Amino acid sequence: MTDSAFAFGLGVGTHNSHGEWLEVFFPAPLLHPPAEVAAAAADCDSGKALDGPALRALKDALDAAGATEQAAIAAQFAATGQPVVAVLLTADVAPENVPEGYLKLHLLSHRLVPPHGTNLDGLFGVLPNVAWTSEGAIDINELPARQLAARLRGETLEVSCVDKFPKMTNYVVPKGVRIAHTARVRLGAHLGEGTTVMHEGFVNFNAGTDGPGMIEGRISAGVRIGAGSDLGGGCSTIGTLSGGGNIVISIGRECLIGANGGIGIPLGDRCTVEAGLFITAGTKVTMLDADGNAVETVKARELAGKSDMLFRRNSGTGTVECLTNRSAVELNEELHAHN
Repeated sequence: MTDSAFAFGLGVGTHNSHGEWLEVFFPAPLLHPPAEVAAAAADCDSGKALDGPALRALKDALDAAGATEQAAIAAQFAATGQPVVAVLLTADVAPENVPEGYLKLHLLSHRLVPPHGTNLDGLFGVLPNVAWTSEGAIDINELPARQLAARLRGETLEVSCVDKFPKMTNYVVPKGVRIAHTARVRLGAHLGEGTTVMHEGFVNFNAGTDGPGMIEGRISAGVRIGAGSDLGGGCSTIGTLSGGGNIVISIGRECLIGANGGIGIPLGDRCTVEAGLFITAGTKVTMLDADGNAVETVKARELAGKSDMLFRRNSGTGTVECLTNRSAVELNEELHAHN
């Protein structure tokens, strides 16, 4: 029903030579749009580009609904020759086409939903693999002809990457973040205010930070990092797409994963994993008491989600040990005030 719609977006995108969608840019997506906006867009087909009369009719309907920002976007789109689409998601179901998939990725990067906050089932099958170039998105099958055409003009077509996901900053630059290498943050990443992503940091889609935080390691798909946490250089998190199965990996508040370390279990708050140590669900961990005496040995999965843990490797025996973490990570406030 239109009075309980999940999301709405008016976007402009790119077609290949067959009129198939390659990508869509939504400048101002809406989560749970007002009933009047949903009603105005109720007859729109999310898989088809709007023709001129349909777009003008939608603009008038949005104006009448009091959606001035969306109506203004529609007016701007009416003056372009690029394909325009209106997507109304009446419910949070799996995306069925490229515009629906891109709208959901925009919702994440605009911080309208958190990681795991929307249904992305089947997204990989929906999105095409695209050449992202200095001339925009190009169908892989059409790339050789476009490269030749550029050469014949005395130019070089720059191909920055070949992927299903573009870099986030070509679509969304959230307020209050620093990103040293923009190609390492995919559209669909969720970066909370105060987040710094350094040159070797990486943030996948449907993953990210609550902010503030320092990211010098890898945030894999589906992983969420709590406020005040620090991922050291070269560290990793196992995502649900890379061996984590159905376990949702997350890191709580004020945690530290040391350089080249990593986790395959969720952590609570104020946890530390020493540099170079990778904790997987099956890692055998010796639990120590306050005096440093071994109490028991457990598999790391039994510690999932617990707070105030310090994981280290005994340099003499090689045993992975866990004891109470007596200090929390404190981030430099000046580094994460990205005004």
